[in-house]
Amino acid sequence: MNNLIDGKTGKWEIIIGLEIHAQILSNSKLFSNSSTKFGLKPNTQVSLVDAAMPGMLPVINEFCIKQAVKTGLGLKAKINKYSVFDRKNYFYADLPQGYQISQYKNPIVGSGEIQIDLPEGKSKSIGITRLHLEQDAGKSLHDQHPEKTYVDLNRSGIALMEIVSEPDLRSSDEVALYIQKIRSIMRYLGTCDGNMQEGSLRADINVSVRKPNEHLGTRCEIKNLNSIKFIKQAIEFESRRQIKIIEEGGQIEQNTMLFDSNTGTTRPMRNKEEAHDYRYFPDPDLQPIIINEEFIKNLSESMPELPDQKKQRYINEYSLSTYDASLITSDFDTAVFFEKVLKVSSHSMKNPKLVCNWIISELYGYLKKNDINIHKSPITPDNLSKMIGLIIEGKISGKIAKNIFEEMFYSKKDPTDIIKEKKLEQISDEGSLKNIINQVLEKNTEKVLQYKSGKDRLLGFFVGEVMKLTDGKANPSIVNKLLKEKINK
Repeated sequence: MNNLIDGKTGKWEIIIGLEIHAQILSNSKLFSNSSTKFGLKPNTQVSLVDAAMPGMLPVINEFCIKQAVKTGLGLKAKINKYSVFDRKNYFYADLPQGYQISQYKNPIVGSGEIQIDLPEGKSKSIGITRLHLEQDAGKSLHDQHPEKTYVDLNRSGIALMEIVSEPDLRSSDEVALYIQKIRSIMRYLGTCDGNMQEGSLRADINVSVRKPNEHLGTRCEIKNLNSIKFIKQAIEFESRRQIKIIEEGGQIEQNTMLFDSNTGTTRPMRNKEEAHDYRYFPDPDLQPIIINEEFIKNLSESMPELPDQKKQRYINEYSLSTYDASLITSDFDTAVFFEKVLKVSSHSMKNPKLVCNWIISELYGYLKKNDINIHKSPITPDNLSKMIGLIIEGKISGKIAKNIFEEMFYSKKDPTDIIKEKKLEQISDEGSLKNIINQVLEKNTEKVLQYKSGKDRLLGFFVGEVMKLTDGKANPSIVNKLLKEKINK
């Protein structure tokens, strides 16, 4: 996979590292018992701790610690038995304390790695530098009043996992695959819902460029992106911006950048701060986190089957191709849907490839067209399994099934009810089909002679004529068999 891009002076390589901010799936915040529900009225989920009122002390939410360790195990990372919460000092209107409680030198999770599936069956290992815990800030609202900024502290104190990658990514496509894989792992684990539209998953992207095999260039960080589409656009614009500057004799300044989704461009936000500018020091109100081996072992033993394990099982048990297995397992809800379809009937269990094809080829298309997630699919696993059973039993053809599928999607009806209402059941009775075949052959005697003289392809013509007379309801395999028997007499 060649990721080099062309500039005026030759080929360039993009070097990309990510900082993913993933909101921990938890009912309460990292240091208080305030709710984490999304979309409620501003400032209705704020405790005295979240608002940094004098004398209020944070108390660690143990469940959030477990969620972070589980995520670390899912990333095949080192779990640090000793970690520390630090104060990261900076001043925003929506940061009540004037500092963020985060982790710096002693994070809860150390180095790890994940595999991403590249085109043509290849894979690539992406290093994880660390995962640390931190509290989220509030939100400044600049568009509510022409002269004032409003502050909503509902998010203040929500637990975040910041997952920092090594600079191992080389294109916007690889970044998209990496984010999707991280998101998938966390959703399988139940540690983050991965909802980018609601801000549960955001990313800061570090981008630099260099000539192949040269030293790393100066990087710029693009902040707070919550859409894979925008992430790809930002990387592509920023890399070309840097190449243009260097080729024209300029130098890249290490800036923090913002991405404008309306124009598809990046612009400087501020000069990049170094770590010491934040004046990190251990939070005096929080004790270090000490994790023992038993704690890690218990969480490890409770781990669910993760995407890579599930993919390999689908390949081994169901004989799916690597491509199909990767597609089905890349999204947690899709894998759940697939397995529910298989469990409904023995027909589906014996034909997992057919189930996979209907999900990938048909259901994906309808869901995308209507902007619906598969867990809200109008076609239930039960109804899809019933329809596939009808195909296998020979009661409907593949062509009829597509019409039934569309009706199922928009009406949510049972496939057997649709067949009865529209009289779509496939004709498999040989006596009825023989009469129709006789009509077709009697009407096309010249073509029968041509077929007998060696033009075998005309069999398809005869089949087509039978299908026309039956409105596509004839069982094509039986039609083929009867036609050959009749013509070859």
